[in-house]
Amino acid sequence: MSGAIIEEKLLTEIVDSCDVLVCGGGFAGISAALAAARHGKRVILAEKQFLLGGLGTAGLVTIYLPICDGRGRQICFGIAEELLRLSISEGHEGKYPANWLDSDDPAGRTADDPRFRVQYNPSLFAALAEKLLAESGVKILYGYAAAGVSLEGKKISAVIFENKSGRQAIAARSVVDATGDCDVARLSGTPTAVFGQGNVLAAWYYLLGDEGYRLNILGASDIPEKHKNEKNPKKPLINRRFSGLDAEELSEMVCLSHGAFLSDLRKKRKTDPTAVPTSIASIPQIRMTRRIAGEYVLDDAESHKYFPDSVGMIPDWRKRGPVYEVPFGSLYSKETPNLITAGRSISVSDAMWDISRVIPCCAVTGQAAGTAAALSDDFSSLDIAVLQKELETAGVVLHEKDLTVISGQ
Repeated sequence: MSGAIIEEKLLTEIVDSCDVLVCGGGFAGISAALAAARHGKRVILAEKQFLLGGLGTAGLVTIYLPICDGRGRQICFGIAEELLRLSISEGHEGKYPANWLDSDDPAGRTADDPRFRVQYNPSLFAALAEKLLAESGVKILYGYAAAGVSLEGKKISAVIFENKSGRQAIAARSVVDATGDCDVARLSGTPTAVFGQGNVLAAWYYLLGDEGYRLNILGASDIPEKHKNEKNPKKPLINRRFSGLDAEELSEMVCLSHGAFLSDLRKKRKTDPTAVPTSIASIPQIRMTRRIAGEYVLDDAESHKYFPDSVGMIPDWRKRGPVYEVPFGSLYSKETPNLITAGRSISVSDAMWDISRVIPCCAVTGQAAGTAAALSDDFSSLDIAVLQKELETAGVVLHEKDLTVISGQ
């Protein structure tokens, strides 16, 4: 029967409605929902897992990468900084940047000093983020996987979800796609693009042993081909790549990840018999899959470039120096006027994707997307000056030229 077609006729009930519907509860979705709710809108956040934080919690990638440029200047502000501080409000796990969190002295923030990053506990952050959203008035729906959309003209009138109750729809004035895989954009027919290089296998896990409780980074994320060289070969766990967009492939990837974890644990137990795993990732550790083909495609060669429609800035987590202003055009496509993206689904080149996919960048674009969604249901006609004023009021610094004033350098 494989390959046969089942014809279905479905009637889906609209069970709720809101001003802003955020699809995806990773760092981008959390930031978008917070920003929209703080503008007095009714916000629903729908997440397919039963835990907030995405790859940063369920995926155990628990390093809040730098919100500075590595040369003494903070780059990401607003919710991006707020969530970093929230992540360690109950205690940090590692990489504590004392020169940033315990000192106001810029002399300790040079190219030779620690960057403004930290390692946090995934369970604590997920619970703290949930509490913060609830207190901000956001309605959180767990176990909701986007399965379709209803369109009125070019606009999305409702998103259809599959959950324990079956198929249900939620009507919304504006929609934020923070799914990480650009699922809502794809379902709506909005132009998208796929990451051509694919993803390597990773199997991060937590271990308790003679070195204490620690994160084991087994298999790192990949880097774009153009940045590879003999000094940075990034040898993968296995010689295979994964698109992250095929259900059967993802299942196989998770099994391979579990096998790599088990093999690594057994190796460690030969020298440390007390070693006990405390947690493994509960979702595939996929980084880059599908993105929107937006009004502007940001490239990694555009470091230090001024964009008049910038909605925030992001650094390069891999090296010190680069600063990128994020143009609003990278967040939406005029083909679907009331849909905006955030996080690793924004419109960037393959080379830029590895920079824009990480936690601080997700928070920056999430805040911008949520603010825009609170202001309008037609992003192609949104007054950028109004959006920028709202972001600045919320503490976001939009342009690199303004950093000297902010940092006191």
